Amino acid sequence: MRSRILVPALSLALLSTATPALAYIGPGAGFALVSSFVTLFIAFAAGALALFTFPARAAIRHWKRRRSLRRARVKKVVILGLDGLDPVRCEMLMERGELPHLSRLRDQGSYRRLGTSMPALSPVAWSTFATGVDPSRHGIFDFIARDPRNYAPMLSSSEVYGHTRMVGFGPFRVPVSKGGVRGLRRSRTFWSVLSSHGVRSSVLRVPITFPVEKIDGVMIAGMCVPDLRGTQGSFTFITSNRAEAPDGGVVVEVGERGGDLEIPGPPSPIDGKTVNARVRIQPRTGKHAGRAAPAGENAGDAYELLVNGTRYSLLEREYTPWVKLSFHAARGVTLRGIARFYPVRLSGGVAVYVTPIHIDPESPAIPVSHPSVFSIYLAKLLGPFGTLGLAEDTTALNDGAIDEQGFLDQAYGLHEERRRMWHHTLDRLRGGLAVCVFDISDRLQHMFYRYLDATHPANAGRDTTHHSGAVDEMYRRMDALVGETVAHVDAHTALFVLSDHGFKNFRRGVNLNGWLLQQGLLATRDDDAPGEYLSAIDWSRTQAYALGLSGIYINLAGRERHGIVPPAEAPALKRRIIDGLCALRDGDAQPIRRVVDVAADWSGPYRDGGPDLLPGYEDGFRVSWACAKGAVQRGIFEDNVKCWSGDHCVDSEIVPGVLFTNVPLDGRDAGLIDMGPTVLDLFGVDVPAYMTGRSLLVP
Repeated sequence: MRSRILVPALSLALLSTATPALAYIGPGAGFALVSSFVTLFIAFAAGALALFTFPARAAIRHWKRRRSLRRARVKKVVILGLDGLDPVRCEMLMERGELPHLSRLRDQGSYRRLGTSMPALSPVAWSTFATGVDPSRHGIFDFIARDPRNYAPMLSSSEVYGHTRMVGFGPFRVPVSKGGVRGLRRSRTFWSVLSSHGVRSSVLRVPITFPVEKIDGVMIAGMCVPDLRGTQGSFTFITSNRAEAPDGGVVVEVGERGGDLEIPGPPSPIDGKTVNARVRIQPRTGKHAGRAAPAGENAGDAYELLVNGTRYSLLEREYTPWVKLSFHAARGVTLRGIARFYPVRLSGGVAVYVTPIHIDPESPAIPVSHPSVFSIYLAKLLGPFGTLGLAEDTTALNDGAIDEQGFLDQAYGLHEERRRMWHHTLDRLRGGLAVCVFDISDRLQHMFYRYLDATHPANAGRDTTHHSGAVDEMYRRMDALVGETVAHVDAHTALFVLSDHGFKNFRRGVNLNGWLLQQGLLATRDDDAPGEYLSAIDWSRTQAYALGLSGIYINLAGRERHGIVPPAEAPALKRRIIDGLCALRDGDAQPIRRVVDVAADWSGPYRDGGPDLLPGYEDGFRVSWACAKGAVQRGIFEDNVKCWSGDHCVDSEIVPGVLFTNVPLDGRDAGLIDMGPTVLDLFGVDVPAYMTGRSLLVP
């Protein structure tokens, strides 16, 4: 009886904490986590069933593969995704001779700029890559969307569904039916199509693959995997001086000489209170965790971390290995996570940054892989690895919890984990598809772009020389990764190296809600507070509003809960907004190149689920931070002074990606939307009618 109550109760408690996940906009919570007991039970049951049925499944798969691949042009397809790699910078560095492997691939195969999605956001672009259709057909327009029933922001890629029946148990109410997470991306991925034809795929960390789908092959989920708290990445900051704590994250106070403390985790299934992991920071007394105190180090400033009987040395400005944290949610129910500790200061008090608590791949609270045992296998074989979708903690750098070197060390550590995973996959690839996306190329350009512009507003009061070569060094490392990948390519392998978009400067923010307010198209309540997530808006007097990184919504009668714009009047209202935004000026600069009317330009069945208008910004501009969170400010323009100084949330026409390949391609323009059909064509699989992209192969 106890387990029948506790396991559903845990699911409910974690489901009940779900609030909107805002990805790049903010960490936000957005997912339910289920009991590790349930996950383990399902994993063992699935494993037993898979073992029992393996001979029959292998025979069927072999027969389907042989029948399907009679027309195949290749035996293997390898796709290396380098998120955000910019064609202008690539071409410049190739011209300098600094990217020899990409240059060789260009010269011996082909290279071209690759059209991205509109809007040019990673979840939109990679969804277009995966499905071969535009956003009106796969339904992903942004990191977040709004629920028209209540205007609440929600994660665009997945949703939590709850329990339908509750029963009383003393003072508590517990669920007796199942809840979980469902994916919201529509259409079908090309690796799913390959699976139906017996072609095996290895899909590693491609964005918007959470929750994981069942395919013939293996998958590690990418962007939008939550942390153990159910957020998109909330760090912890341990400090003996709360006045020095950063604005964001979860702050935990400790004595100047350390002591026992608790790291907050997920909620308890019994009372909903936060469950904590107990750790201790204490003066170091000897050699632990394979590392002695450096010669000459002040013993008074030497500390160690004690977790579940394991000791880890704490050294200033150095990350610990992954530390396993246990959260005892209820009797017999323990959720397990991993985190790395980074002492910012150990002299004159303690200040330690703790990464978001990643779901432990060796004991996942929710599946982060397909099959669910695959993450366990990889963790046992290669060691612990980060599972959070947005693993590189850009928020911590923006908030000042870590410095730029700390961010670089973290990002390259995660990169090396993925690199080992990629090599393991390529070493064992005998046929089929292998695709992996590396994120560091995107994250470093977001956070270090200011170094490429001496006059960037974000440079005020900050160093402008120490990491001035960080972006170009990253490009050289990506080139080395290309060389390592090419080493696995033979005459029967098609190789594609691509990015989902390029990059531009982000100097000035545009508050669309402020502009709509000035135009009399948006109204606020009487308190004059800017609010967040549309909380300040008076819906009875608002015709249009903005939320997220991509666009503007019409407060449409019959669609929005408090909509006031009759559908017949919407086209004229949209034309007024389009003309006004295209005429907008910031001094002599034109911030917005064009505005896409989704209903007029696209015909897919999900076009009504995203913004009605998509502004395409010029280089140097992007939607402001406040407007992205649905706030209403009186001014329209503001300097961007955050470390997040580069972006791609601009007009898609000015941020194409790159495409390098060893396969002859036709001479027409290429886009991300064409990659799925091209891969299917290589394997001799007919392109489904729903795909609007086309094969790039020479007939």
